[in-house]
Amino acid sequence: MKNILCFGDSNTWGYTPLTGERYSGDVRWTGVLQDVLGDAYRVIEEGLNGRTTLHNEEERPYRSGLDLLPVLIESHAPLDLAVIMLGTNDLKPRFQRNARGIAEDVKTLCQGATRCESFIASAGQILLVSPTHINACPDEYAPDFSGTIEASQAFSEHYQSVAEELGIHFLDAAQIVKTNTLDGVHWDADQHREFGAGIAFAVKRIFDRPA
Repeated sequence: MKNILCFGDSNTWGYTPLTGERYSGDVRWTGVLQDVLGDAYRVIEEGLNGRTTLHNEEERPYRSGLDLLPVLIESHAPLDLAVIMLGTNDLKPRFQRNARGIAEDVKTLCQGATRCESFIASAGQILLVSPTHINACPDEYAPDFSGTIEASQAFSEHYQSVAEELGIHFLDAAQIVKTNTLDGVHWDADQHREFGAGIAFAVKRIFDRPA
């Protein structure tokens, strides 16, 4: 059985646009991924609202991916693959980061994962996913992301460079789904289904590839 850790933010957690409720397990893209891959795989959900690459917010502690990813890798060991999709929350003005800087933070995060003893022991691989683009929406629904559309559109270029430099797998989520126009940040149920199916194809390619 292949063990896959899905490490992300609110779109991995399953945040419903506008209401803030959580999609059921069968609707979330991680659930769709599990359904498509079948019993030969075990998909482990580790999504958290507001999670960033490296940064914590005073009013919302434990949001730094770098702080928690090594712990989760050890907790869920052995792992065959870690799917990492973070960066959207890093666009918040308080962090003063652009797409290139966020990609460098993602690089640090991925390097931290590859240094984990349990990850090395299980010959784990990383699939780095560039997040979907911020979409146009009324500012009252996503004030933290006002003016970040252009920056989010630059993610894929920089993330792909990081993946090539580190020798890890890469996927651009924006090539599979477009963020909804309700709040401009999160995915609706159809988008979860589309992404789950799309990433399942990528995962199968990784494990079908000769060692």
